[in-house]
Amino acid sequence: MKVVLLQDVKGSGKKGELITVSDGYARNFLFPRKLAKEANAQAMNELKNAQDAKNFKLETEKAEANAAKKSLDGKSVQIHAKAGQNGKLFGSVTAKEIGEEISKQFKISVDKRKIVLEGDIKAFGTYNCEIKLYAGISAAVNVVVSE
Repeated sequence: MKVVLLQDVKGSGKKGELITVSDGYARNFLFPRKLAKEANAQAMNELKNAQDAKNFKLETEKAEANAAKKSLDGKSVQIHAKAGQNGKLFGSVTAKEIGEEISKQFKISVDKRKIVLEGDIKAFGTYNCEIKLYAGISAAVNVVVSE
């Protein structure tokens, strides 16, 4: 019997998959626990629509990431920081501060966890950082720290 899984079932498959199981397993285990429903025309149509919606969402996210890469790649982000004696910064410049400046300067929101720094920024100068926008899509940005 062909069924569409409504939830992940250990040993059978993931949510939204179309699988073939024995009639007894479907009627006695999957259906009473609302883990699956029979693969009729309506269920197949819902499965196809859900798959199409998921693919559309992934495509739009990828297109947004490519657009953000074009606008960020090779650009410089200016960050102003307070300094003490000998040109050393009070504290350091963090990924959170870099993300906030990118959103101010380029109007692109970037999560701080997606910003990859080679090390802590504790002095003035220009530093390279990588921003991971999507799986396989990243932009290289220069961070200029000045007083």
